[in-house]
Amino acid sequence: MPVVKEESHTAIDNEFLTNVGDKSRILEMLTQTSAYIAEFFNESERPVPAEAEVQVKQFFHGLEKENDFDSVLKEVMEHIMKCSLNISHPHAMAHLHCPPLLSGVCADVIVSALNQSMDSWDQSPAATTVETEVVNWLCELYQLPQTAAGTFTTGGTQSNFMGLLLARDQYCARELSHDVKADGLPAEAARFKIFCSEEAHFTVKKSAVQLGLGERSVVGVPTDEHKKMSTGKLEAFIQEARVAGDHPIAIVATAGTTDFGSIDPLQEIRRTADKENLWMHVDAAFGGALALCSAQAEKLDGVHKADSLAVDFHKLFYQPVSCGAFLVRSRDSFRFIRHGADYLNPEDDRDEGFTNLVDYSMQTTRRFDALKILMTLRTLGTEKWAEMIGQGLRQAGRLAEKINDEPELYLVMKPEMNAVVFKYCTETSFGEREEDEINREIQQQLYASGEAVIAKTKLNDRQFLKCTLLNPLTKEEDIDHVIQSVIETGREIEIIRRRKQQ
Repeated sequence: MPVVKEESHTAIDNEFLTNVGDKSRILEMLTQTSAYIAEFFNESERPVPAEAEVQVKQFFHGLEKENDFDSVLKEVMEHIMKCSLNISHPHAMAHLHCPPLLSGVCADVIVSALNQSMDSWDQSPAATTVETEVVNWLCELYQLPQTAAGTFTTGGTQSNFMGLLLARDQYCARELSHDVKADGLPAEAARFKIFCSEEAHFTVKKSAVQLGLGERSVVGVPTDEHKKMSTGKLEAFIQEARVAGDHPIAIVATAGTTDFGSIDPLQEIRRTADKENLWMHVDAAFGGALALCSAQAEKLDGVHKADSLAVDFHKLFYQPVSCGAFLVRSRDSFRFIRHGADYLNPEDDRDEGFTNLVDYSMQTTRRFDALKILMTLRTLGTEKWAEMIGQGLRQAGRLAEKINDEPELYLVMKPEMNAVVFKYCTETSFGEREEDEINREIQQQLYASGEAVIAKTKLNDRQFLKCTLLNPLTKEEDIDHVIQSVIETGREIEIIRRRKQQ
């Protein structure tokens, strides 16, 4: 029998982690990468550069040609990193987009290197245990019952979708004796109603569309002067829906609205949900981090009574994108999304005590994101972590006070969390439409110049500006800089517009 000579793979030996030999290649590549990352953050003077798109496009030449790693890394630094938003810059305060903690960044490197797939225990033996234990810790943090369970998600969008999917299917099973998983939507689904505040995240409507219920199934409940859901209106709207022949199936309470950080009255909403026998999902993607802070946790009073809960770690927990969790009051609720595959999560695995996390997730292949939470928790501890979160809230309070002291600025309301909504007030010679245009221009010019990255939003169809202070390293002078930049830019725009009017 002829001997088949094994073909040499020397050309690709150094491209994988398996054959690192003396470890020089992996150490060299990671050291180079770390050096460029450090250089970017040390030398980045502004939160965002000008003409980023033009520079990035220069990178896309000769994509198919082989290059050495060092030259590719240099090009990435020059054409991509230097053209990126520096979210760790203290003048970057537009969105719920946080600077990542070093412990989370390092955990992300390990996650990528291990490349575990969190769907079955045999693809992630240690990682399955880590995620299970971190989820247990989260259930304890939010004081959920022993029956609680959960899964890591890509963030609030997925978590909100899962909460409403379980609410829909549970209602169908309990009230209509209908199995959506087996038979699809019942005829009554055309009359299903989901109730949330008018300030709820847009993914509530997006989820309703994806669940086959349509945007009209979502009923926006008016809010009070603090942008919190009115429970009186909620109860009235539910009764109106029943009288009209509709089927209320769920209430979505928000713990931290995107624009104002407002937290709905969770205890009152739970009482309404119990009275009406409705599923209560709490979108705590933003505000969930307050549970770590003893001085702030009372704002989440009632969260422990949620049927399902969304929490994002890539917001106020300072983790790299993406990292979220979805928790349920009863692990039995996951039966609505459980599907079996003989090659992946066979029933005999459960009988033998093996946990396949695909049984709890909408995803199959997914990352080992729980490691980021574990490493940060072990590195910082809850006290130091909570102090960082509290610092952001204090900064938002200071920003609001300074805005209130400026005659050319108008503060909408005192912030409950990190988000501050305000506007630049023009002279009376400008009408409402022009004032709105000027505020839009302020945001755009600050971004284009790289002076500051702030957001714009609408309130009662009027244009406003927004700062979201998630960086605990932001200083008083950074806040002053952004305020003065807004005022000076607004003045300059007004001058130009007056000249055009003459």
